[in-house]
Amino acid sequence: MSSVQLQSVNKVYPDGFHAIHDLSLEVADGEFLVLVGPSGCGKSTALRMIAGLEPITDGDLLIGEEVVNDVAPKDRDIAMVFQNYALYPHMTVYNNIGFALKLAKLPKAEADKRIREAAELLELTSHLDSKPGNLSGGQRQRVAMGRAIVRQPSAFLMDEPLSNLDAKLRVQMRAEIARLQADLGVTTVYVTHDQVEAMTMGDRVAVLKDGVLQQVDSPQDLYDRPDNVFVAAFIGSPSMNLYEATLVGDQLSLGSETLTVPADVLAARPALGDTQSVIVGIRPEDLEDAALSGASSGNRLEGTVSLVEALGSEIVVHFAIDAVPVDAGDPDAAEDVGAGTNAVGRFDSRSGAKAGDAIEAAVNASKLHFFDPDTRQSIWA
Repeated sequence: MSSVQLQSVNKVYPDGFHAIHDLSLEVADGEFLVLVGPSGCGKSTALRMIAGLEPITDGDLLIGEEVVNDVAPKDRDIAMVFQNYALYPHMTVYNNIGFALKLAKLPKAEADKRIREAAELLELTSHLDSKPGNLSGGQRQRVAMGRAIVRQPSAFLMDEPLSNLDAKLRVQMRAEIARLQADLGVTTVYVTHDQVEAMTMGDRVAVLKDGVLQQVDSPQDLYDRPDNVFVAAFIGSPSMNLYEATLVGDQLSLGSETLTVPADVLAARPALGDTQSVIVGIRPEDLEDAALSGASSGNRLEGTVSLVEALGSEIVVHFAIDAVPVDAGDPDAAEDVGAGTNAVGRFDSRSGAKAGDAIEAAVNASKLHFFDPDTRQSIWA
């Protein structure tokens, strides 16, 4: 096993497109790091540079303590798992898993031992004589994983390996991959555009936008303390509600709405001035139907419901409030659902909210987020 380090790495294509900007990132020995971001952010390009499939324009890439910028992909001691599995259809599962060992001319007894151990680990033993065409998508993905495992590499690189699976199977496979990585303890860099995958699988998550690293942190810290507006909106589903606002003392005005900011929230952010324009963020899970909140007064947002999505244990309510929304800059973000919708809340399923209703949403003001409208950076100390 080895660490992977990117030191001020840049990628500029011949047409002048600057895909990766001064990317500095260290993946510790045995760590599971997820690269996440919208389409075209550079995450797959970064992974391909680690693999040696894309040349580095500038900067250094180290695997272990060795600079490998000019080392051929086959000599980097890494194994890559692709989203399309890249299996040989005419070969059995056994031969697909062991193909790299055959090329390496590993003794047959050792190769057989590794193949069967990997098959047992991945619950493929009964399928070793099958062809890929007779397997389910999840089983084919396990075969691709097995081919990587038997090589016993210094690092795994995974490029959106679950994107071709249905939703239920993705949930199952991401748990299996996380368990497998923890059992093997192999340094892993995993690329996905799905922030739910990123949050549930990674020891740390690195968020990219336009080839620039926005933040790298534990999943919970990304959620609780995003560094900027983009990360705040990208991490979390549904996305954080963001509005232009003005803070005067402890009174926060967003459009015609006014919220009272708790003293401890202000104390935790001494950089907030007495009077200041801000961007305020409210996560959907920090909104609730006021009719269910049990309090007769408190912070409220008034609006009109445009859409209700029933999810069983909860409902996602889209509604319009009199406040100016802020674009977080995510090119993949879906447009607002319904004319004038600019707020989303995750309500208890007991809420009776229906499309067309006037509604009051209770705000958990202790969980408000604040950002500088000019720099779009989070306001803390």
